[in-house]
Amino acid sequence: MTSASRTAAAPASASGTRASRRAPLVWAAAGVVALCASVAVAVTIGPADIGVADVWSVIAAHLGVGTGAEGVSPIRDGIVWDLRLPRTLLAAVCGAGLAVCGAVLQSLLRNPLADPFVLGVSSGASTGAVLVVVLGVGGAALSVPGGAFIGAVCSFALVMLLSHSLGGTTDRVVLAGVAAMQLFSALTSFVVMTAADAETTRGVLFWLLGSLGGAGWGDVRTGTAVLVLVLAVCLAHGRTLDAFAFGQDAAAALGVRVARTRLVLLCATALLTAALVASAGAIGFVGLVLPHAVRALTGPGHARLLPVCALAGAVFLVWVDTLARTVLAPQEVPVGVVTSLIGVPAFVLVLYRTRRAR
Repeated sequence: MTSASRTAAAPASASGTRASRRAPLVWAAAGVVALCASVAVAVTIGPADIGVADVWSVIAAHLGVGTGAEGVSPIRDGIVWDLRLPRTLLAAVCGAGLAVCGAVLQSLLRNPLADPFVLGVSSGASTGAVLVVVLGVGGAALSVPGGAFIGAVCSFALVMLLSHSLGGTTDRVVLAGVAAMQLFSALTSFVVMTAADAETTRGVLFWLLGSLGGAGWGDVRTGTAVLVLVLAVCLAHGRTLDAFAFGQDAAAALGVRVARTRLVLLCATALLTAALVASAGAIGFVGLVLPHAVRALTGPGHARLLPVCALAGAVFLVWVDTLARTVLAPQEVPVGVVTSLIGVPAFVLVLYRTRRAR
């Protein structure tokens, strides 16, 4: 190559690098705008006639930064602030958290079919919630979300114990998760069938399929706090997750403490999944589908992938929940049913892509 051609190629290469770095920032900015717009519009959708301006007036009034919700009746104020807004924000938090967990697990386990429920956390949470609702375990001191969280932690502890005793490799973690999932699902079914009445059974089954109908500000605050904490931990391990893409041996050769890093990240994702399941029940396929779609836009680097995954998951579940509560109004469809209807075709597509890659 001549000096003139090298001189011409250098600016082109530099501009290409800058463009590749700007692309994730563009997607992140677009995600923030889309999330804000989605929340504002989704809150207006429902039987009551509420506009976007009314939503902003109510929010400003409750935050003390406006002149008050002028022209908005107390009933509409309650619909926005007490019912729709916490539900929509919890949907955003759940979607963001599940997508982040899916992206981390797929890289950590080197399995494109891994999602937050591969560790059996959702089944453990379901068992804990059922024990509280049906058998009254814990009495008045333990709520349904509290029981779900304890069950999720117990399930995760069992998975870690089984995988460690079997060698601790990534495929052993997946197999241990499947075993724990089946065990806790069987326990849940046994308790419901033997001890619950018909009305309780219907309520429990609806919650198990994923429901945001009981969302409150406490759920939003707890879920947001756990999401921010876990996302910070995962971003701090972004380069480590990039190294895991080349395998455990390659990561160890690069100086990664494989066992310690895997334990930290598995604990973080299990904690976030448990908190979300405790608030909204079992919502599947978000963590499986969204990371693959986002990875095609941002590339595999986790410093770029994880924030965009969080935004995409949040926007996705906000609209899924809006569809679930309005498509058959006044009857509500469980959110997990809608995500499964959307996620199963995507799951089949991932299976075909995985087969072709092999």
